[in-house]
Amino acid sequence: MMLREVTATRYVTPLREGGSLPGVVEADDLGTYVMKFTGAGQGRKALVAEVISGVLAQRLGLRVPELVGLQLDPVIGRSEPDEEVQALLKASGGLNLGMDFLPGSLGFDPLAFRVDAAEAGRVVWFDALVGNVDRSWRNPNMLVWHGDLWLIDHGATLIWHHNWPSAAAAADKPYDASDHALAPFGPDVAAAAAELAPKVTAGLLAEAVAEVPDEWLADEPGFGSPAEVRAAYVGALAARAPRVHERIVVGERSADGPSKAPEWLKAKPPRKGAR
Repeated sequence: MMLREVTATRYVTPLREGGSLPGVVEADDLGTYVMKFTGAGQGRKALVAEVISGVLAQRLGLRVPELVGLQLDPVIGRSEPDEEVQALLKASGGLNLGMDFLPGSLGFDPLAFRVDAAEAGRVVWFDALVGNVDRSWRNPNMLVWHGDLWLIDHGATLIWHHNWPSAAAAADKPYDASDHALAPFGPDVAAAAAELAPKVTAGLLAEAVAEVPDEWLADEPGFGSPAEVRAAYVGALAARAPRVHERIVVGERSADGPSKAPEWLKAKPPRKGAR
C-alpha cells in the first residue's frame, strides 16, 4: 500500500530551520503539509528514510504526523521571490513527501516538558533501531502538540542505505544516546525492548517499506527492482531489532553542551503538570 497522494495547490512559506529547506504547502484535500522535496540536496533517499522510519514509528504506537505523497507542479512557485526556493520547486516536479502540519505546535524543550521514563525509552529504542543521529539536544526534532510528544524529521535515519554493503554490519552497530534529547528522563530501554521488539516482525517491516513509492526505489545500484530494495530494508531492520537494546549506551553528554544551559542534563524535572 503506497502513501495516500494529494496535489499541492499553493506554496505558502519555506521553513528555514531545516537544512533541506522544506516548505509549508496547501493541498487539494484542504490540508496543510510540510513538504520535503525530491530536488533537495539530500535527494530521494532522505524521503525514503522519512517514510520507512515514520511509518514504522506509527505502527509501533509513537506519534508521527500523517505522511502523504505530494504531487507538485513547479508552476505554483513562479511568483516566489526567493531564487533558492524557486530553484528547489523547479527541481522537484512530480511526487514529493508531505507531513501533516501541526498548527500551534511547539518545539520540544526538555526544561519545560516532562517525558516519563517509559515514553523516553520507547523513543530512544526506536531511534537506536533506525540509527537516528538527529534527535539530540542540539536539534531534538520533536514537537509538543496538544500536550503530547510528536516525532518529526527522520531523513537522517537508515544511513547504511547510502552504502548498502555496510547494511549487514549495521545490525550490531552501537547506538550512543548520551546526547539524545530524552536522555535526562531516564529512558527505560529494557521495558521498551520487551514491548516493541516482538512487534518488529518481517510482516510489519514489509508494511512500512510498502509505503515507499516505486519511483524512489528505482535504479538503485546493486538491485534489480524496487521489490529487491524493499526486501533489503526489511532484512536489515529485522536483523537489528531483537538485540538493539543491548547496543544502546547512555553516558556523559558531549563537552560542547548548550551555552545557555550547560547543566540542563542535571536540571530538576518540571513541576508536575507543567507543559
